[in-house]
Amino acid sequence: MPPDGAGARAVTVRVVLADDQPLVRAGLRVLIADCPDLDVVGEAGTGAQAVQLARQARPDVVVMDIRMPGMDGIEATQMITAGGARSGPARVVVLTTFDDDDYVYAALRAGASGFLVKDMALEDILAAIRVVAAGDALIAPSVTRRLIEHFARPAPAPAPGPPGPPGPAQPPRELPGVTDREREVLTLVGRGLSNGEIAGRLVISTATAKAHVARLLAKLGARDRVQLVIVAYQAGLVSPSAGPHTPQQK
Repeated sequence: MPPDGAGARAVTVRVVLADDQPLVRAGLRVLIADCPDLDVVGEAGTGAQAVQLARQARPDVVVMDIRMPGMDGIEATQMITAGGARSGPARVVVLTTFDDDDYVYAALRAGASGFLVKDMALEDILAAIRVVAAGDALIAPSVTRRLIEHFARPAPAPAPGPPGPPGPAQPPRELPGVTDREREVLTLVGRGLSNGEIAGRLVISTATAKAHVARLLAKLGARDRVQLVIVAYQAGLVSPSAGPHTPQQK
């Protein structure tokens, strides 16, 4: 074991658990306790407590329920991801029994980097915490298709009123400054491939694939991989009919 401060902190993900059910928090705490790379640094039973803990304990990831008394998980997520800590805001994984579309969209709009449902395998929940802590994003496969189709569908019709001439179709989003290779990478990100899978598909190293994704995030002003998926659909690089690729868990 490395001495305190030598390297353990660099690889340990600090986690706050926010759920109004003590049994759920206890179960997650026991699960995480068996993982040497994860450390629970606080627990919250309300959204307000989660916001306070995020500021005080400075976690890397907050595992957030949606329905909590007082401030709900959506509002808490928005406040946490808005920033405040000198090292940058914590990233939020929403873990809930509700996979209703409105909750999914609201959580992602609020800044969540992951949306999971509680009936997922425990190993997948742990993997999601690590993925989000590393700066990536993860959405439960059960809600991925609905998310993609929601963002890919045309804008809703205007409110009822005097009829007017039909407007032009919404043009695909342009990608200024994006190279041909980066377009290839963005297309594969839009299909849900991991960096390793992109590397295999394009016959490049995983480090090179990761570098391409990082440049896409910077060029497109995207917060995380979820937003890159949305951009890929808005740019017409991927269509909903193609369906999302189910990423391999490592």
